[in-house]
Amino acid sequence: MGRFDGRVAVITGAARGIGFGTATRYAEEGASVAIVDLDETAATEAAAKLPLTEGAQAVGVGADVSDAASVDAAIERVVTELGGIHVLVNNAGITRDNLLFKMTEEDWDLVMGVHLKGAFLMTKAAQKHFVEQKYGKVVNISSISALGNRGQANYSAAKMGIQGFTRTLGIELGPFGINVNAVAPGFIATEMTDATAARLKMDVEEFRRLNAEANPVKRVGHPEDIAAAVTFLSSDEASYVTGQTLYVDGGISLGT
Repeated sequence: MGRFDGRVAVITGAARGIGFGTATRYAEEGASVAIVDLDETAATEAAAKLPLTEGAQAVGVGADVSDAASVDAAIERVVTELGGIHVLVNNAGITRDNLLFKMTEEDWDLVMGVHLKGAFLMTKAAQKHFVEQKYGKVVNISSISALGNRGQANYSAAKMGIQGFTRTLGIELGPFGINVNAVAPGFIATEMTDATAARLKMDVEEFRRLNAEANPVKRVGHPEDIAAAVTFLSSDEASYVTGQTLYVDGGISLGT
């Protein structure tokens, strides 16, 4: 018996990286999984790779999480094809890093649109089903950058906004059997952080080594580390936890 047998989990931005690692963990634990991504082809290909258990299904869904009509259509498609929705992971994200004086209005709006508006629209669409069934789990992906990071005024603001959003929904939705929590990753070895290394003109392995040395556990994180935290917070084992943000960062936020 898996923790998510008979459940349907929806993960945004899950064609790769943390999102795909999380989708894989849900599939391994018995869930039917919807991978939602801006690129429907990539979402469908990722869904086909999931290690599904007997009786579970997977679907790739193309959607722009910053567009209400696209989000509503995606949720309704999931409910129709997979038979319901029980877990939502708001993971979709982009970066448009720059120092404030170089950051454009478009840089700001794009990051806010995907991270904050995307989480708002996806949760609003899903909660209608959650309230009706008196059951639902939402996990929002924040970041250690919420604590401040040079060159990421837009991303940091969005990720701290996710934490306030999470706390507020914990208050609002708790009476309806819905738990809302957040996970704030530290450095995770993904295509996104590899791209940061390239932008900084650094070797990927050296970039990872330096980040590993910066935290107490002396290693970088991997998508599986975040998946473990996300699946716990969306499981019935965590039914008395809501409105919280769990930092999964190797201890770097401790300031040691």
